[in-house]
Amino acid sequence: MQTNTPVKVAAVQMVSTPNVEENFAAARRLIAAAAGQGAQLVLLPEYWPVMGMQDTDKLSLAEAPDGGPIQHFMSEIAREHKIWMIGGTLPLVAPEAGKVMNATLVYGPDGAMVSRYDKIHLFSFTKGEESYDESQTIVHGKDVTVFCAPFGDIGLSVCYDLRFPELYRAMGPVSLIVVPAAFTYTTGRAHWEILLRARAIENQCYVLAAAQGGKHVNGRRTWGHSMLIDPWGEVKAVLSEGEGVVVGELDAAELARVRENLPALRHRKL
Repeated sequence: MQTNTPVKVAAVQMVSTPNVEENFAAARRLIAAAAGQGAQLVLLPEYWPVMGMQDTDKLSLAEAPDGGPIQHFMSEIAREHKIWMIGGTLPLVAPEAGKVMNATLVYGPDGAMVSRYDKIHLFSFTKGEESYDESQTIVHGKDVTVFCAPFGDIGLSVCYDLRFPELYRAMGPVSLIVVPAAFTYTTGRAHWEILLRARAIENQCYVLAAAQGGKHVNGRRTWGHSMLIDPWGEVKAVLSEGEGVVVGELDAAELARVRENLPALRHRKL
């Protein structure tokens, strides 16, 4: 981290609907609440602008890079509250017909876009009547992405990426990893917290996770449990289900202390 003053960050938890305007209103309210508590960085969950009745619903909402109402919303709200805005994910136009990129866009306090990450790992899961396959509507990204903020280097990842530790190793020694997500209730209950804590422990950094959390109009149920985890792997703040915000601090001194007391990153051999 590049500042010795603790920095407040927030994860927004939503229960997004098929109606984009409804989701805009919810996000606006929750982001304002986070900023009102002093958050300098706010993270939205995966699929925050829309959780459609069908996976294909997002195709009609796909925006070209640098243009569209979802991107305009994120830019404006970052500028309004003078925050770093990490916009969960939104659908961007993909090079393959009938599919989108599931992209995370980052905006600075001046409203300018500073980074983009396209979700690399695409989720599929089948158990009984529950079945998902993101590759049917999404093209996977390729590039590991880290951006630099005044309070440190921040690694971008999304949901299913959480199961692939090699992605996080490739980021290098970041201060913060963010994980916008829409974990299912089934997989979230089993693996969400333990994987988030593992990523924090093995990379000796903070992890901020913003989730979808509740029963959606389309019948899907997401796990929620948005949280902030410190470099020792302790959960500093968590919200189980429903709309809300999780706010906590990034402490550069604590991060340095953990890495000095247990210099695991320097002990790596492979």
